[in-house]
Amino acid sequence: METLTFQFPAAEPGRGRTLVGCVSSGDLEVLIEPGTPGQLDIQVVTSVNGSSARWSQLFKRLFDGRSVPAVKIDIHDFGATPGVVRLRLEQGFEEIGHD
Repeated sequence: METLTFQFPAAEPGRGRTLVGCVSSGDLEVLIEPGTPGQLDIQVVTSVNGSSARWSQLFKRLFDGRSVPAVKIDIHDFGATPGVVRLRLEQGFEEIGHD
């Protein structure tokens, strides 16, 4: 198991909290909650050691040129593919957008 942390610039804090996915499904779960103004904080707990570069590139592609809310994201990963990670993050952002 490995714990990774990432930080990106963000807008104002997001509203609400959400949980999408389910780590016990062999997939991943994403918890999103309001964060500190101006920053997006991500913590990834993954079963795949040595995957920091893959996660970093995935987040850069996802957030580059996009205004995202200032939130804290906790990801518990059980070897999910980048496509599934992106799907779960998009679902989470959609959920907090409806509050």
